[in-house]
Amino acid sequence: MGWNQKMIDKILLSEQITWVIADMAAGWALEVAKKMGIKRAAVLLSSPASMALALHVPRLIEAGIIDTDGTLIKDEPITLSEDIPAWNSSELSWSCCDPVLQKLLFAYICTALRTCKFADQILCNTFYELDSSAMKLIPKIIPIGPFIACNNFEAFSGNFWPEDSTCLSWLDKQTPGSVIYVALGSTTILSPQQVDELALGLELTGLPFLWVVRSNLTDGSTVKFPEGFINRVAGRGKIVGWAPQEKVLAHRSIACFLSHCGWNSTLEGLSTGIPFLCWPYFADQFHNRSYICDLWKIGLALAKDENGIITRNEMSTKIKILLSSDGIKANALHLKEVARKSVSERGSSFKNFKSFIEQI
Repeated sequence: MGWNQKMIDKILLSEQITWVIADMAAGWALEVAKKMGIKRAAVLLSSPASMALALHVPRLIEAGIIDTDGTLIKDEPITLSEDIPAWNSSELSWSCCDPVLQKLLFAYICTALRTCKFADQILCNTFYELDSSAMKLIPKIIPIGPFIACNNFEAFSGNFWPEDSTCLSWLDKQTPGSVIYVALGSTTILSPQQVDELALGLELTGLPFLWVVRSNLTDGSTVKFPEGFINRVAGRGKIVGWAPQEKVLAHRSIACFLSHCGWNSTLEGLSTGIPFLCWPYFADQFHNRSYICDLWKIGLALAKDENGIITRNEMSTKIKILLSSDGIKANALHLKEVARKSVSERGSSFKNFKSFIEQI
């Protein structure tokens, strides 16, 4: 933190700064601000439930449920509240098949714990009506989301990948409510075999699709599609390196969202009333899936086979079930309306944000 602290010290001493607002990962900035008597707010971009779990880490260690590296000792579900989906061993925010990566993720969780101690308030990208049970377990939390509901955020892409906006004109030509949107985030890595199954699953549906395929989607190799795939889906399939996701999800032609269930993507899909097909990769994405499928009931989970592969038939079948479910669609539209109201005047997030602005 040395160089950063010196830089922050210099800025804080030279400017009339009354508040410091920083990401949870930049706790050092809040620590410096606290030493200088400046008010502080941390920004939580993951789910409230993941933060609630992080706050319980000391108790989980004390109870012998996990060790000091985050490894599960007792293979039993972890429950914080009857209204919050329980975590199993594979759904902990730091769970990972790579022991080294798991330690890094757990260290990040512990850093977030320290950050909470330095923050006067914690701003969160959610709204109270969505998950009040988890928020009640987090002191000083202020839900002010969903961020995307504010028009001022339209020009902010929030990523480092160049967006291919040609997909929007392509969507304009599709039938309303017909397109499968596939976007697995910026970190998901798939095996070549899994890419093949995903491609063939989309082909098998017979439906139009928009698929975001990053250049590094497969580990250490260029993404290759099944032989003849591109020609067979020409006209109904659009593949881009990155998409303007908020605009895509709000487009009238989108039918469902095949997602990795990252928290930002979850809020973006939920706020546009789009049903989910869930394919989590790591961290809190697995628990977000539990919310989507089991609590909110706005999506379905994809299941891996005995070889750890999500097959083409699994994808095709689940997509057909999802698109024929009036109940899931109704639930998704209901949450869209609740999200809209939360950021409208007199809504819970609107009031929270207004109150925070008045403080600073």
